[in-house]
Amino acid sequence: MQYINTTIDGIDGSKADFSVYSIDNSQEIDPQRRRPTVLVIPGGGYAFTSDREAEPIALKILGAGYNAAILRYSCAPSVYPTALLEAAEAMKLLRTNAEVWHINPDSIIAAGFSAGGHLAGNLATTAGDETMRSHGYDPDTVRPNGLMLGYAVTTSGKFAHRDSFVKLLGTKNKDDAKLLEEVSIDKHIDAKTPPTFIWHTVSDETVPVQGAMMTFAACVRAGVSVEAHFFPTGHHGLSLASAEAAAAGDDQGIDEGVQQWMPLFLSWIKRNFGEQETKA
Repeated sequence: MQYINTTIDGIDGSKADFSVYSIDNSQEIDPQRRRPTVLVIPGGGYAFTSDREAEPIALKILGAGYNAAILRYSCAPSVYPTALLEAAEAMKLLRTNAEVWHINPDSIIAAGFSAGGHLAGNLATTAGDETMRSHGYDPDTVRPNGLMLGYAVTTSGKFAHRDSFVKLLGTKNKDDAKLLEEVSIDKHIDAKTPPTFIWHTVSDETVPVQGAMMTFAACVRAGVSVEAHFFPTGHHGLSLASAEAAAAGDDQGIDEGVQQWMPLFLSWIKRNFGEQETKA
């Protein structure tokens, strides 16, 4: 397996950490294999990026035979659009290096958790298109081919996780109506939004499940292929909902029911993107 670790320069002088886990090809099996790849974007309320939503997720993806990448984007005091542009650059790197990293460039899924889900949605929908264009990116060339939203922050309206938007926009712009509209993912879902997988717990006390429901409904209205799973119980930030990724001292961080999201997600990848593509 190749492991590539590099940094992406933020527009404000910050640096994002970008890691790629690329499964080696085998001359014995298939020397030209190109695999679907999942770009993992951890959450943390735009204040930090969670370890529990980074490598533990990537390792599960790798175990299923897909490549994985992790973007630890710039958080506060960095403000919008720093993280979005770092995500765009991460996608550009994945596609530019698709051959050497054995990636199918048409099968890249952005998988985001909590605030990381907001960033994934910002990248995958048309929410950030004009901003990316103004910084030299063609949004259609860096848009992922699939989107996974795990207990994601998606709306800046009534059911917003307000602190995420305060960190994202900064105290100076936290009440800017135009900016809040721009970064409300549910308002920018259209025909360009890729196939989407959503999961959330109904009892999430931090990021209300209504935001996920609004996002699901927006996908349906726009004709976007969408699969959603709403689990009745479980607190915010469960990651894999297993002992492997539970926070220290969190007795409620292990939930066998919620653990099912990962096999459901892997099945969704297989149905939508296949297992591999062999280069002609």
